[in-house]
Amino acid sequence: MIAPTIGGLRVNGATLHYVVRGQGPLLLLIPGGAGGAASFDGIADDLAAEYTVATYDPRGMSRSTLDVPEAEQRVAEHADDAYRMLELLSPGEPARVFGASSGAIAALHLLAAHPDRVGRLVAHEPPVVEVLPDAPEHRALIARVQETFRAQGLMPAMAMFAAGLKKDGATTAPKAEIKLPPQAAARAEQTMANLPYFIGRIVPSFMSYTPDIHRLEALSDRLVLACGQDSRGELPYRPAAFLAERLGTELLHLPGGHTGMTTHPAEFGEMLRKAFRA
Repeated sequence: MIAPTIGGLRVNGATLHYVVRGQGPLLLLIPGGAGGAASFDGIADDLAAEYTVATYDPRGMSRSTLDVPEAEQRVAEHADDAYRMLELLSPGEPARVFGASSGAIAALHLLAAHPDRVGRLVAHEPPVVEVLPDAPEHRALIARVQETFRAQGLMPAMAMFAAGLKKDGATTAPKAEIKLPPQAAARAEQTMANLPYFIGRIVPSFMSYTPDIHRLEALSDRLVLACGQDSRGELPYRPAAFLAERLGTELLHLPGGHTGMTTHPAEFGEMLRKAFRA
């Protein structure tokens, strides 16, 4: 295995920290949530046997710094960051792209804005709740989370947010413990450091984003909407399922739940590889 290359890319208002490993056609992995590029550690090396795999910390996360720390965040700007990564690493050649969660929202905008740069996109559980018939309920949830964050702090806001993502009627009874790989456990500290930024600026901006469904319909031949096998009924599952039905495409089920690439890395990576070969 060739040692990873680490670099920094200047974009509008930020500097992106990125890592490239492997060789072959480019596969850009766009992380979601508060995990940053390290959230792909469990699958990136295996994928690098077949692809040049690029991962990066989204602006404001981990090692990707903002010029103005309090700058508002917009999906279009995050999507442009991904476009700049493609221009740097695969100039003139369409690339494969995988986006997870909020990263999948940025990836949907990337596909709509720059379809010539995306050969195939797998979007895993993009929480574009504005497409759902009950969108007003989710707007109200996001507003309550923000108010709780301002008034009571991070952990009460995270608890409210997590409860809103559960299946209807789900209880808070503890689930069977999932033993995470050592590298996943080691990332917990950085993830915690990213949470205030995520809950305060990524969640309200990204979950109020409405994708251009007509545009995506025209590009559906290169879009794969994916969900976790264990996510059925949870909020992040529903928009992807709704869009797949609307676009007339098959919904791909990947191992685990919303964070399946962390809890089931080997199986997740193999399924993802098959999706890009199809």
